Amino acid sequence: MPQISETMPAHHKHCDELFSVAEEAAQSGQWQDCKGAQARFARAMLAHFEAEENILFPAFEKATGMSGGPTQIMRMEHAQMRDLLNQLEAALQAKDADTFSGVAETLLILMQQHNMKEENILYPMCDKALVAQIDELDVQLSKTLAVA
Repeated sequence: MPQISETMPAHHKHCDELFSVAEEAAQSGQWQDCKGAQARFARAMLAHFEAEENILFPAFEKATGMSGGPTQIMRMEHAQMRDLLNQLEAALQAKDADTFSGVAETLLILMQQHNMKEENILYPMCDKALVAQIDELDVQLSKTLAVA
């Protein structure tokens, strides 16, 4: 049986790997490579947010009756990360390595903290609350995450 605590962290790792490629390209001034890597990373992150906000969180909230708490915090952090993705894109367009590096560092810290909360708290809660619908959710999540 699939588990949220397996599927979603695997996608976190995928996003981290894409981010690393974009960051390395920016640091070495390979702006064309950075552009492609950044586009892949942003697409993966946005797909991840979409999977959580449109599939996982609503299912969890319905099953538990909890509409605030952990999912509300995750949505707020997603908004912060979307803003940072926009800042990265602006730095990329300007070919501004210093700004790209600074924003990337901020994003990395936020992603690490965010992922730890999801992986250690929210996803295990989802595994328990959503056991009856885990197969259906896994299919929906996998489809959404596959675009990245």
